[in-house]
Amino acid sequence: MNMLRKTMHAVMMGAVISVPVMSYPVFAAAASEQQATAALVRQLSGIKSLSADFEQTTKVSDGSKPAQKKGLSAQHMNQTFKGVMKVARPGKFYWETTTPAKQTIVTTGKTVWIYDPDLQQAVRQQLDEQVANTPALLLSGNADQIMQSYRITQPDAAKTYYTLYPKRDGAFQSLTISFGVNKAPSLMILQDSLGQTTTVRFNNVKVNSAIAAATFNFTPPKGTDIIDQ
Repeated sequence: MNMLRKTMHAVMMGAVISVPVMSYPVFAAAASEQQATAALVRQLSGIKSLSADFEQTTKVSDGSKPAQKKGLSAQHMNQTFKGVMKVARPGKFYWETTTPAKQTIVTTGKTVWIYDPDLQQAVRQQLDEQVANTPALLLSGNADQIMQSYRITQPDAAKTYYTLYPKRDGAFQSLTISFGVNKAPSLMILQDSLGQTTTVRFNNVKVNSAIAAATFNFTPPKGTDIIDQ
């Protein structure tokens, strides 16, 4: 798996994700776990489809040399990847990086394709329980799955940002998601045990706009090397 794929995998598969320590005002009143869960479910329930441009950057915490060896190499730290994301519930997800190189992740809820046109290679995976328990679940899954998979916190009950912790062991430790106008996600920050922080910012967000069904159907171009995992 090349460096770009590892970075893209952060959101879809939870491969290289981390969250920095965030500072909250001492007067902020945190919601209870039950209140936070209900608030996040309300926040997501109105989203039937979503499209946005994204910018994604991965950094390594100071002193985390082992993480650099296991994760992205030093030259890929602080590099920004740009592209487009499209989501349709239930379970449909499209993620395409356009800069600095092209790569696509797409699923209809059953099979995940990871396509690298430069390598003429497509990885095919079944969307099993492990894959389903990833950050993409927030945007393309359902409320019941989210509650089953995460412990949900809301550091400030008056603000629409949440930090989630997986209930089962996985590739990441925590995920923070923040919502802006139209109740649409504006920022995701993810953390793993390797000291790597991936920040994804969403721009030009459109909620519940029509997305062609064909967007989520992937057929490898002729001559593509298909790898089943």
